[in-house]
Amino acid sequence: MTSPTPYHGFSCSSARFAAEATAGLLRASRSDGGCCSHCARGFIATIESRGLKPAAQVRGGRRGFTLIEIVLVVGMLAMLAAITMPDLYRRIQKERLPTSAENMRSLLTMVRSHAQFDGRRYRIRFPHEEGEDEEEALYDDRQPIIEREDDPFLAPGEFIVVRAAWAFGARFSGGVWCAEVRLGRPTVEMIEERRSRIEDAITEAFQDFEPERPPLIIETDGTSEWATFVLTDAPRDTDLEDISDESQEFNRIEIVADGETGIAWLQRPFYEEELDMFEEENWPIVLRQDHLDPRVLTEDDVLEFFEPSAGDLGFAQP
Repeated sequence: MTSPTPYHGFSCSSARFAAEATAGLLRASRSDGGCCSHCARGFIATIESRGLKPAAQVRGGRRGFTLIEIVLVVGMLAMLAAITMPDLYRRIQKERLPTSAENMRSLLTMVRSHAQFDGRRYRIRFPHEEGEDEEEALYDDRQPIIEREDDPFLAPGEFIVVRAAWAFGARFSGGVWCAEVRLGRPTVEMIEERRSRIEDAITEAFQDFEPERPPLIIETDGTSEWATFVLTDAPRDTDLEDISDESQEFNRIEIVADGETGIAWLQRPFYEEELDMFEEENWPIVLRQDHLDPRVLTEDDVLEFFEPSAGDLGFAQP
């Protein structure tokens, strides 16, 4: 008896179908006396009765996606986007202000390093909002300008814009700007005044900045005055008094820089009750570490910020 014709070239969807096709081939072979052609026809008939086709036919006419399947997938993707996009947008908007504050802190550290390395005085300032100077035309008035005193002997006090690659680029994200710069060590009196009053002599000496945002000069040894940069995402036409209001209508972050040590930290503005506590206890309002927690500080919280020595804290001695 001639052996059954092997079924090479055919594709079965499962082992079960393959076994049934093989059984059909054997049955056809026995009934027809082992004729190869009859065996082959019986084998093909068994496969096609199960909805199967030879592999060559399957490969030649591979089935694609139907219109309904494509519409369903697109619809599901659109639903996922509609659910996740608002939350993603809120998260991005929420991170604009902290990210800008971190960039400003990094910029302060970088400028101090270059002042020490170059042996030249540097200056960080914000240009006039209506500035039309050609040099300032390269900058958005939200972004700080880095300048250097190139010749302290022949041109003292004359600062030139630094054109190095590290001095360029946007430090503040869209919608974030510096509303105020307060020079000097932070005190309760300074915080309560909310706006630094620049003397007329200083204003006349420097015509390239606004009184609310005086420049910070870094000496050749990396030291400078204490400075507090108030960043906000409030609209640009918002009055400074409204930004400083205790209603917390607008988000604000302060970058406080210790001009002597170069340490800079981020903090939220103090609440009125917190300022009263600092003043009552005669505590300095210098935290020296990041603090963005919105909850109201307690005495125990404040003590954790400081060193354990009462004399170093400036506490009132009995």
